Amino acid sequence: MTTTLAPPVPIGKAAVGALGILALSTGALESVVSPTIPLLERELDMSQSEGALLSIVLLITGALITPLAGKFGDRYGGKKVLIRLMAVVSLGGTVSALAPNLPVLLVGQVLQGAMIGALPLSFIVVRKHLPAGESKVAIGVVSGLFVGGSMVGMLSAGPVAEQLSRHWMFALPTIAVVGSTLLVNRLMPADPPGRSDGAGIDWPGLLLLSGMLVTLMLVLALAPEAGSAPLVLVALVVLLAVLVTGWVRVERRAAAPMIDLNMLARPAIWKACVLTFVICLGTTMAVYLVPQLLDERGDGYGFRASATEIGFYLLPGAIAATLAGPLGGLGDRRFGSRAVVNTGVVMMAVGLLAVAAVHTEVWHLVVGKVLIALANGLCVTAMMTSTATAVDPNDTGIATSLILVSRVLGSAVGGQLGGALLTAGTPSGSEVAAESAYVTGFLIAGVVVLTALFVTRTMSKGVKA
Repeated sequence: MTTTLAPPVPIGKAAVGALGILALSTGALESVVSPTIPLLERELDMSQSEGALLSIVLLITGALITPLAGKFGDRYGGKKVLIRLMAVVSLGGTVSALAPNLPVLLVGQVLQGAMIGALPLSFIVVRKHLPAGESKVAIGVVSGLFVGGSMVGMLSAGPVAEQLSRHWMFALPTIAVVGSTLLVNRLMPADPPGRSDGAGIDWPGLLLLSGMLVTLMLVLALAPEAGSAPLVLVALVVLLAVLVTGWVRVERRAAAPMIDLNMLARPAIWKACVLTFVICLGTTMAVYLVPQLLDERGDGYGFRASATEIGFYLLPGAIAATLAGPLGGLGDRRFGSRAVVNTGVVMMAVGLLAVAAVHTEVWHLVVGKVLIALANGLCVTAMMTSTATAVDPNDTGIATSLILVSRVLGSAVGGQLGGALLTAGTPSGSEVAAESAYVTGFLIAGVVVLTALFVTRTMSKGVKA
């Protein structure tokens, strides 16, 4: 039943700005591990398999927390749940910053994974306090700053770890998260809770989803070495199929499912999820391959760039990613989500295919990365804004959390695929991947992204659930 409450208090630019700063901070904290895995492996005496585990544990916990946070936010109020969630994230960042060894760092990353649930909670707050048109722009700003924060974290992590220490690369964004959380708590009025059906938490669904995600990540991690342990990989694939089947059955029968399959079956929602997965797969392959190519020391390719130089080369892309959020929100409001997504898909495919064809100068990679980053921001923001404003306000959190889970899965698959291609393209006894491995990676990413056009052509100009 839905309780009748007083209308929510309208919010101004300062409150939206506070949410944006929080998104920027959490995005930076989320992304510091990925570019510093080699450094962490050396300092913590980690094997490559342990490094792979560290790189995916935050994604796994984030994918689990996100639908739970969205459901709680819809039920109890976005701000209330957001502040508590960020307290957990701040604790995780502190643990990671002080971690003396891998087990403690893993605990910190598990706690930090809660940060991915912050976005649907921010959307709940914005949706309840602003009219539809203004909320699209505000959601675009928050989404864009989260993407921009991720780029800032990737750019700054290496130089901070090299010049200060690995502890500070976690500590600095954690301090920013704490400060921005306090700012949100002060400037953002409380939003009224939504309907409550009296049902409890779908723990069986949550456990099965956990098993699915862990198994999927293991399959992706072991796939490049399938030849050495084929039976293990086959067993994991079978286990994944069993878990998926069991999870679907449990969710269909649950009174309050963790992920509402009926909502996922709506054309607007599943199309947005498919598009987000495909686009993030292509983006993440570029995010992985471009820095590797800048660092590469091949004969006639690669630029032998340092961590600081790579950060400088990627800076224009970070700026483009930050601007893409507000532009995507404005474009969705004026032209509709289909036009924005089509533009982004074409732009990203052009960037990926151009880099595959021409990568003999640094500026080739810089321009390609700008196009890819801008396109990613436009597409993901359009999916977020159209989904958030197409469903009932009480379903905003769970609907947008489905998009974020798709983003996490697409990013995980894209990163693993890029790594597998470089591993397969590295001759035995060499540390230099063949140029053809990079070309193949960019080509595959470009072609995969273009398949999104088959989905966007069936969308209405403004997505409606």
